[in-house]
This record gives sequence, structure tokens and C-alpha cells, in this order.
Amino acid sequence: MKENHPIIEYAEEFYYQGNDVGVLVIHGFTGSTQSMRYLGERIAETGYTVYGPRLTGHGTHQEDMERASFNDWIGDVKSGVEKLKETCTTIFVAGLSMGGTLTLYLAEQYPEIAGIMPINAAIDLPGMRDYYEEIADGSERFVAGIGSDILKPGVEELAYPLTPVKSMKELLKLTDEVRTNLHKVTAPALIFSSIADHVVPPQNSREIYNTISSENKNTVHLENSYHVATLDNDKELIADQCMAFIKHIMRKDKTC
Repeated sequence: MKENHPIIEYAEEFYYQGNDVGVLVIHGFTGSTQSMRYLGERIAETGYTVYGPRLTGHGTHQEDMERASFNDWIGDVKSGVEKLKETCTTIFVAGLSMGGTLTLYLAEQYPEIAGIMPINAAIDLPGMRDYYEEIADGSERFVAGIGSDILKPGVEELAYPLTPVKSMKELLKLTDEVRTNLHKVTAPALIFSSIADHVVPPQNSREIYNTISSENKNTVHLENSYHVATLDNDKELIADQCMAFIKHIMRKDKTC
């Protein structure tokens, strides 16, 4: 899909070349790579290869996002996996919000993925669904944005100020597909869930934990962050836990 607007500064994709362990980090709905850059940089510091793709229609203008489909976003993350496979033999995936949804999708489709780290992942959004049904008659093209649900003062997410109504439908399609196939996930999973989240109900993370088929699965409760936890008070905790998780899986694989 051709985008009609330039990429916003700090919303560009990022890639850090490291060893043969690759980590794909995926941003969320209406957001940008800015929300995942700290996590990506921390992981890269340990020597891993890290790729943070910019999802189609994101990081430019909401009019570009309006023309993107959930299949575009699936294609973006599949391409991300293939990019990492060019130099990496082991792949991990982390994602925030819709990025977490896409993380789960990849785990459903690629059983060889070594581990996943969904952060406030969305699989069931009854509030958004009800709202969408109210305005699906075409009376509204854009509605108020959902970015910057952050507890820490003075921190802002680089996200669109408006949300395209058509994009809400695409997100709901994606969550429906991923939720239906959660049982297919067998990869080790480290699930992050904010206690207070004003965008994705915490019940989503509980359902993910209870439904995936992974034998190795744990939940980390984030007590000091809202939805965009990768920019919030718990961003260091998330990075530390992700790196420990990856190291544990890699060490376990070597001893098998």
C-alpha cells in the first residue's frame, strides 16, 4: 500500500544487527516504533539482533492508516520474521497492544518461534466493538485517539490524535482471528499485564494465559503502568524480564 504522507520523526523502523538470536518488537494500534525503541535498544545491548518494523499506515498520518487492512499488518510482521531469519537461527517476538495480538498470531503460525512476550495484548475489545457498531453507519470517519495511556507524568506516546473508524473494524477482525486460534500457541510465553489499563481490559491477558497451549508460561503484573507500559514506569522491568526470559530459553535449549 502506497502511503501519501512522510514518516514522522522517531516513528521509523529500527534494526540493530547482533548475533544469531533475533527479536522482533512490534508496536501497537495507531502508535509507532517510538513505543518499542527503548525495549529494542535494551535487548540489542545484550548482543541480540533486534528489528522493530513500522506497521503499514502507522507513523505517518491517520489517513494512511485508514486505507490499511489487518492483512497488511500481518504481512508486515511476517516480513519481519523473514528479515530476521536472514541472519538469525532463533527468533523471539515481543509486542505491545495490537503488537501483542500480532505476536500471538505469529506464534500460531510459526511453531518454531522460540518464545513470545505479549505486553497488554488485545484479543477481546467489547468496548471498542460496541462503540464501532454505534458509529459504523458512516457518520464518523475519525474518532478521538487512544494513545498515551501512561501513568508516568510528562511522557507521551507518538500516536495518532485521531483513530480511523475503518481501522477499528480491521483491529476487531484481527483480534477475532487470533482469539479463535489461541490454542495453537505452544511457544514459551511471558505475558505482561498492567493492573490498570484504560485501553485493553486486563482480562485479555488472563484469557491468553488460560487458553494458549504453552507448557512454559508466566504472567508479569505491571503495578505502576497503564496501557503503554513500554514507555511507563515499568519499562525497565519489562526490558529486564524480557532479557532474562530470552536468556533462560536459550540456556535451556543448549542443555537439552
